[in-house]
Amino acid sequence: MDWLPLLSTLTGAAIGIVATLIADRNRWKHEDVKEALRLRLDVYTQYATTVKVLGETLRALARREHPSDDERALALHEAFRDSGIGIASERMWLVAPQPVVQASNSVFHSLRRICDGYVDGAAVGGPEDRARWEARGKAAAKMRKLMREDLGVGPLTERHSPLLDDYGNPAAQ
Repeated sequence: MDWLPLLSTLTGAAIGIVATLIADRNRWKHEDVKEALRLRLDVYTQYATTVKVLGETLRALARREHPSDDERALALHEAFRDSGIGIASERMWLVAPQPVVQASNSVFHSLRRICDGYVDGAAVGGPEDRARWEARGKAAAKMRKLMREDLGVGPLTERHSPLLDDYGNPAAQ
């Protein structure tokens, strides 16, 4: 009996099986990378949105009349707690690389300083308030830049709308 055709068939089958396994493994790794990227995009979007909404909420509450300073402080602290920034921050700590986590933590603390400033009676638009918002803006810009780099998106080269500062005024360029 001639064993050569049988061995050739078995060798071909073995090579085919190994090639299929390698292709499946590579496909699985590629899908895993894509899923991790989708997860980070979701976490980054949630965090950036929460930061924006919380900032707007804090400013609106600081402008509003309150029966007392204690009522104002309570409203500001509740807004900070109820914003979801704590949960969004924890998600960031779990999935983002260290530079993004550090940048998002800077944004978190700048919002905390804004909240505390309003609790202490800082006037919306006053010099201290503007300095805090400028620090938040710089921290948020750095965070977004790092997020975009991590997602492989690259830097923004143009804006679709005029650049506005945190008060809705045209920003100096």
